[in-house]
Parts: sequence; structure tokens; C-alpha cells
Amino acid sequence: MKGVQPAADMGHIRDIAEADIPAVLELNLDSEQFLSPLSRERLEALLAQSAYHKVLEQDGRIVAFVLAFCEDAGYDSPNFLWFKNRYASFLYIDRLVVREGFRNQGFGKMLYRDLAAYCRERKLPRITCEVDIVPPNPVSLRFHQAHGFREVGSQWPYDGKKQVALMEKRISLE
Repeated sequence: MKGVQPAADMGHIRDIAEADIPAVLELNLDSEQFLSPLSRERLEALLAQSAYHKVLEQDGRIVAFVLAFCEDAGYDSPNFLWFKNRYASFLYIDRLVVREGFRNQGFGKMLYRDLAAYCRERKLPRITCEVDIVPPNPVSLRFHQAHGFREVGSQWPYDGKKQVALMEKRISLE
């Protein structure tokens, strides 16, 4: 693959376990300005319907997590529903957070590679997500563009409190 390969000691990706919930909630809270708030009850409900729910652990510490949903989920996010109304098959990234102090070290790239492998295994032709553009999140926008995502629409969800770019990355299934 192109780009910088993560070091072998960067940790490992695994399913979110019950014991990880406090760390996931902490990470979500640290990035809540870009994400929706998350209670333990809401997280447990999201985990129950998510297709992909992983943490990246390094030296016994959770340094990142990701939650993603397939098109058949009963998820109520307006951004997920935008994609559900347009695409028959996709994986929607609801949230991906890398702990402060661990950013720009390849952890996000590692998770996105794993997401792409998950899509190839399940014949999902695209990964979708949204990125805030009002208020702007230029770091996330640059990251997604650098990883092959392109804007396919935009909307003002949540009573017009923010504008998001709706993005997709096509996955080669061959």
C-alpha cells in the first residue's frame, strides 16, 4: 500500500468490549465539539446496531475508537439517513476518534485500512461519512480527502446548527 506503514508496535485493533466503554465515552467527550454527545445508554444502543465497532489499543491503553453502520441499521442519524436514502449498500462511519497526543501518528490511517478491508470482505462498495464544514473541521476534511473521500452532498442537520459535507470513498471489490 502507498503511504507510511504504521510501525508494528502501534497497537492492535479489536472489537469494543464492555470494559472499554468508559474509555470510549471519555474519547467521545474529548471530541464532542465535532460529535454528538454520548451517554453510556446511547453508546450501548449504538454498539448493538453497529456493524463495525472497534478500538485501537496500544500498550494496554485505548488510543482510538470507531463506530460504523451498514445500510440496514435502524440508526436515526440524519447524516446516516441521507446516505440510506441514496445508496443500496454502504458502511457509514458515525464517529472515529483518536486520543489527543496520539494524533498524526498513523492511528486513523490504520483504522481506515481496517474499515476498507471490512468492506471488501463484505462486498460493501463504499465507505461514507460526514465532515463539519460550518463550523469548520479542516483537519478532518484534509484527512478524508487525503484518504480518497470525495464530497457527494451537504446538508444542515440538527436544526441548522451546523453544515456537513457528506462524503464517500469507493471501495474496489476486485
